[in-house]
Amino acid sequence: MQGQFDTASVAPAVTPGIPLVCVMGVSAAGKSTVGAALADALGLPFVDADDLHSSAHRAKMAAGTPLSDLDRWPWLDAVGERFAAHRRTGLVTACSALRRAYRDRIRAVEPGVVFVHLDGSRQLLADRAGARADHFMPAALLDSQFATLEPLAADEPGLVADVSAPAEELVADIAARLRQSLR
Repeated sequence: MQGQFDTASVAPAVTPGIPLVCVMGVSAAGKSTVGAALADALGLPFVDADDLHSSAHRAKMAAGTPLSDLDRWPWLDAVGERFAAHRRTGLVTACSALRRAYRDRIRAVEPGVVFVHLDGSRQLLADRAGARADHFMPAALLDSQFATLEPLAADEPGLVADVSAPAEELVADIAARLRQSLR
């Protein structure tokens, strides 16, 4: 489990002590729920990157078709731009960011982004996905998300958090770890 950030990789344009946090992981990991609660805990705004998808991409996923990388690049650029717009005030965003190339694309726009990988067992996340109502991402795409997932590498700024913990405990742990890393 990673626990420390590589502070040398944070761009000098980022205000020291002000985090730009991307809560990442596969569908049903709790990115939106944890991200919003984490933003509240840190006193930062929250953006769900799903809201930055085009209606065509949302419809494609709702039909059970995974997005291609060509579909994702403009969306990931938009996520990076949202972070860049908040580099002096901080921001928490929920974004799958499953592959290293996707995280690199976000950091190409805003190098100061750190990632919180919400990790859990396939069974736990399948149970959660099956219980969700009114979400555009069907549970059937969970396997494709796990197949695509590339966990954070040792040289990527971020941490891993186990989503089997209760949400309040999980958010408190992540917030504490982020605060510690920003000192």
